[in-house]
Amino acid sequence: MISSAEVKATIEAELQDAQVFVKDLTGGGDHYQLIVVSPQFAEKSLVQQHQLVYRSLKDAMATEAIHALTFQTYTPEAWEASGKVTVS
Repeated sequence: MISSAEVKATIEAELQDAQVFVKDLTGGGDHYQLIVVSPQFAEKSLVQQHQLVYRSLKDAMATEAIHALTFQTYTPEAWEASGKVTVS
């Protein structure tokens, strides 16, 4: 099990300029929905963006501290254009 705050901090440590929105889907600390906004995603494919996020969480995923994970990635410009405010 890993807390929402730990998930956020772990991603922000790897993607230091990222905004990370975390939602614990079950309250059990192992199923999360994320939105990650970072300028590092610019000019990267969706697969490459997701690889950056997965790389930051590899230890939590390998130990099954995170059992299920869904997420969306955005550049700051795409995030602003989306009109979204947080994870829904």
